[in-house]
Amino acid sequence: MAIYRVVDKLIITPISRLIFNIKEYLRSKNIKLDYIFNRPNFMIYVSLILAVIVFILIDSRVITLVESEAEVITNVPVTVNYNEEAYVVEGIPEVVDIVLIGRKSDIYLAKQLGTNNVILDLSDYDARESAYRVYLTYTKSIDSIDYKLDPSYVSVTIKDKISVTRDIDYDLINEQYLSEELSVEAVELSRSEVVVKGSQEAIDNIASVKALIDLSDEALTEVGTYTIDDIKLVAYDSNGEVINNIEIVPTTLTATISLDTYSKSVALEVRTTGSLVTGRAIASILINNSNSYSVTIYGDEEQISGITSVPVTINVDGEGANSTRNYNVTISRPTGVRALSENNASITVTFGDERQKEVVVESVESRNLASGYSANIVGMNNIVVIVRGVQSVIDEVEEADIRAYVDLSGYTAGEYDVPIQIENNDPRLNFVVSSTVQVSITNE
Repeated sequence: MAIYRVVDKLIITPISRLIFNIKEYLRSKNIKLDYIFNRPNFMIYVSLILAVIVFILIDSRVITLVESEAEVITNVPVTVNYNEEAYVVEGIPEVVDIVLIGRKSDIYLAKQLGTNNVILDLSDYDARESAYRVYLTYTKSIDSIDYKLDPSYVSVTIKDKISVTRDIDYDLINEQYLSEELSVEAVELSRSEVVVKGSQEAIDNIASVKALIDLSDEALTEVGTYTIDDIKLVAYDSNGEVINNIEIVPTTLTATISLDTYSKSVALEVRTTGSLVTGRAIASILINNSNSYSVTIYGDEEQISGITSVPVTINVDGEGANSTRNYNVTISRPTGVRALSENNASITVTFGDERQKEVVVESVESRNLASGYSANIVGMNNIVVIVRGVQSVIDEVEEADIRAYVDLSGYTAGEYDVPIQIENNDPRLNFVVSSTVQVSITNE
């Protein structure tokens, strides 16, 4: 009520009295207000005068449209001024936040101008071991606003930049996008060396510089030679981590790659797990109705040249009571194989009565002996091996078909009784040998 009385006394009453007096004066002079207000020019003049008065009051801040407020502008890039050819600077933030403080209209205008530049000026600083504490500055576009930076200062280390020449190699990336039947036969880079610039510490950490050749390029679809431009160069440390605080000149290069398709035909080898019922053996194995079945494997020549077969495994545990059993198997790709001509196979196994015969073996091989040792078999007698299978299969087995060996993995110098093992690549056969041989292992 007190505020109301003050406002009424100082504002409302004087204005009301003024209006009343003006009205009485005009009435005494016989001036008609309706006639004046209905004239077009009068309203224009009044509007212009009021607009000028309001502009002057607002511009001089006699009248404030809104109260002062704050607004945050995030992720503003930092511009750094320093001699890039002579120095390397560590500890520079990529972005900072700016808090603008002022009238809403001024803040809005400052944002619309788009000149929010944050500068870190290092032009007067030289290289040294210890860090500098340097304040960031903000180039204001509107003088009437205040600001705060987060962070307002940074600790930076300035080091001398050195240059060295390094050999470059290449890595193939995104190989999964290359056709499975294609492989990279040769790669030729447009240059063999690059210049690496950075601090001495960063240069010393470089273990390798590699060109990253992206094989996901849509043009790499068939056999031929292709040129790939703008290949990125990356430096790695001894742990395989990318080193970022260095400069590589040039930043990219060109590579010529040759794509070829290398393949070979290898046998599909059937392996078994489990045990048949007593008295039964495998008489035959047909793969896709064939006694010998081959698949074509695709890949890099170096990786698949040593592959002689592709294995598939079937479980025969408890089988043999019936005369046949059919299996549908998925063919898994061996390590290094990019593609197979066939991914599935149908295997038919027939069973028969088990028979056995004895075969005498006169030689035994030593396998898996550690380097630095030599092994001799002492006083070996002829070894009797029992061969089990159906009669037609065991009849074909001769002594030359049986490879007996001793596994010397983990053995050191000394004399040992080592059990004899038989290499068996035929799932139709079982070999039984209970003999051991004495092996003398000495240092070379």
